[in-house]
Amino acid sequence: MIIDTTEVQTINSFSTSESLKEVYGLIWIFVPILTLILGITIGVLVIVWLEREISAAIQQRIGPEFAGPLGILQAIADGTKLLFKEDLLPSRGDIRLFSIGPSIAVISILLSFLVIPFGYRLVLADLSIGVFLWIAISSIAPIGLLMSGYGSNNKYSFLGGLRAAAQSISYEIPLTLCVLSISLLSNSLSTIDIVEAQSKYGLGGWNLWRQPIGFIVFLISSLAECERLPFDLPEAEEELVAGYQTEYSGIKFGLFYLASYLNLLVSSLFVTVLYLGGWNFSLPYIYIPELFGINVVFGMTIGIFITLAKAYLFLFICIATRWTLPRLRMDQLLNLGWKFLLPISLGNLLLTTSSQLVSL
Repeated sequence: MIIDTTEVQTINSFSTSESLKEVYGLIWIFVPILTLILGITIGVLVIVWLEREISAAIQQRIGPEFAGPLGILQAIADGTKLLFKEDLLPSRGDIRLFSIGPSIAVISILLSFLVIPFGYRLVLADLSIGVFLWIAISSIAPIGLLMSGYGSNNKYSFLGGLRAAAQSISYEIPLTLCVLSISLLSNSLSTIDIVEAQSKYGLGGWNLWRQPIGFIVFLISSLAECERLPFDLPEAEEELVAGYQTEYSGIKFGLFYLASYLNLLVSSLFVTVLYLGGWNFSLPYIYIPELFGINVVFGMTIGIFITLAKAYLFLFICIATRWTLPRLRMDQLLNLGWKFLLPISLGNLLLTTSSQLVSL
């Protein structure tokens, strides 16, 4: 049997092209992930800079100004310092739990970005249960904090870990009930469907006006989930030195610092998606790229800008709240979660369900 050389060359070129297609396919799988990670990193750096500038303005003092113009490189300098700082380990602690705890806290929050839409179909994973996936993933973070407190072999750290777990359980339930109310209004658990359900009537179609009680409960629960003042009991400096962070130094402490701001960014983006219309402009039945006759890429850029503008508006409220209100006691915090927010969120869910049944 004689094989023509041209046929051999054709077969080789076909196999080469197929292998190149596979390589390009693998590259394009990682491009959106790396782009999202880069955007998240820049977003966290901006939040840290904003917190310092806003807190300095509220307290009438000078904020960061030496590291770069207007101090914009201060967060990068702090991260570099933590990266190269000596990493100390407790001699009698559980080293495995001590080392795994910060990683669990960061990874569980990073996975929440998978279901956040930044524009029209601009989401890493458009799942039919997107909002509940976020709630399920975010529930893992307190386990990492509890592991860190227990692995430190320090009673103050362990007490801080227990406080973090109790606080998360107390406020996770009202937050879930608020999300369920939004899902009933939108007839979907997909984050994209929830945004599109608010786009029909522009600004008047936002869930903020349809669910004002749920928005307030979600706002308070989000602050408690992020452990922000007045709900920073797990690491209360005056009572617990630094809570579950007491024995940490170097990059492991930096991971806790990063997890705190990542969680704040995730909460702000979900407030934007669930209550503030997401990427949509506040004009009913109008899609921005079609309105201005611009291409899809520029339209996606505008959608991302609108989403981030709404998210950072909520971030400003969170930062101003931190530097305005005093810290609650632990009993006040638990009473607020179990005796007030839980009944209110449950009543809001029942009202939403009743209105949906009446409208059928």
